[in-house]
Amino acid sequence: MRTVTFILVDQMLSTGTVLPLEMLRGAESRARANGDSASLKLVTASIDGKPVKSRSGFQLAPDVALADAPDSDIVYLPALWRNPRPALRRSGALLQWLKRQAELGAAISAVGTGVCFMAEAGLLDGKPATTHWHYFDQFAADYPQVKLKRQYFITQADKLFCAASVNALADVTVHLIRQLYGPAIASHVERNFSHEIRRPFDEIAYSEGAVHLHPDEDIVQAQTWLKQHCSEDVKLSEVAKYFDMSVRSFNRRFKLATGQTPLQYLQNVRVDMARELLQSSNLSVNEIAEKVGYQDMGHFTALFKKFLATTPSEYRTTVRAKLFRVNT
Repeated sequence: MRTVTFILVDQMLSTGTVLPLEMLRGAESRARANGDSASLKLVTASIDGKPVKSRSGFQLAPDVALADAPDSDIVYLPALWRNPRPALRRSGALLQWLKRQAELGAAISAVGTGVCFMAEAGLLDGKPATTHWHYFDQFAADYPQVKLKRQYFITQADKLFCAASVNALADVTVHLIRQLYGPAIASHVERNFSHEIRRPFDEIAYSEGAVHLHPDEDIVQAQTWLKQHCSEDVKLSEVAKYFDMSVRSFNRRFKLATGQTPLQYLQNVRVDMARELLQSSNLSVNEIAEKVGYQDMGHFTALFKKFLATTPSEYRTTVRAKLFRVNT
């Protein structure tokens, strides 16, 4: 079970909490329908355990006080309305808690001025970040040691994610769902929460030291190797030998770390690459299949449909759809 904690603070914009919470719950429900028993523990926490009032006036009741919040795999920090400084001054306990979660390896995601919580805790020193455009100049003045990327809506540094807007936060959440449950579930959630197919996370985010959501460094290196060689004729027995493991040990550690076998992961990577080529190139579907390592067109099409619930041709038609306008 993975634990996801949503921090609640007074004068927060509730959209930045409710949207990812519902997306994650949707991912969990879809996974269960597919026979995956992996579940999420979704927790809301306020600093003192008391309800908070959002900017719109809604009362949000937390599950626990921060002192009772569990160690988490993922943490979400909300945006604040306008000046975040008053909230930051009341958040000493939260800043210490965030430092501990980062030390324990949690992925931490913040939207808009919620990024200031990470910056105030010192987690972004020397690392890239973004925030709401209205707060760029003040953020740069308050945190000169942070590398503010004004031209990006999303930044990633190791397991720290900054989103400039709620739409960008949705993209971050799809990315995290992809790491938790794989591309098919992520694609399902994306289609249900947004009618258009967005550009892949890797194309829109400024990433520095991107990592996977597990601590096995050997498997992280193996994942990187598979990504770099995915278009080649990959023999997984040789990959295991390259990383000084037996095939059995390699399969066991890979599945334990990622929830997938090495073959499933390689298939994911290849489908990802095909998805990007379908979106950005004029190569035929046959040519794309060959470029991602498949000579059998039928096998490639079946695999693509298994992962994304649509055929390569249908995907290309959807992603390239244009607005139809009648001139009057």
